[in-house]
Amino acid sequence: MLSVPGSVRIFLAREPADMRKGFDGLAALVRRQGAEVFSGHLFAFISKRRDRIKILVWDNGGFVLYYKRLEKGRFRMPRCTEEEASVRLDSAQLAMLLDGIDVSMVRRPEKWSPPNFE
Repeated sequence: MLSVPGSVRIFLAREPADMRKGFDGLAALVRRQGAEVFSGHLFAFISKRRDRIKILVWDNGGFVLYYKRLEKGRFRMPRCTEEEASVRLDSAQLAMLLDGIDVSMVRRPEKWSPPNFE
């Protein structure tokens, strides 16, 4: 299981990726989207059949690539608009996605924030 600090952002590509791509091919996809591949953020890519996922991250002087294949079922893409190149996830959403849970069907309570005193 991945342990992701709160300061690390997680981006899931909206378009399917060719799972034959390795470190350099996925890094090129990240750059094409205008993101900084060496930021330490996680960049996730789902296959066309949605049964495989790769997560690319830069860590301590080298790339790390996580790869998961579901033997049964499909990864469920969260809802996103046509204009977005990627969807931003938090660590809980990533964990649910990797477990095969449909993130778009999960309801979360609204988070509390302090009132604005103006």
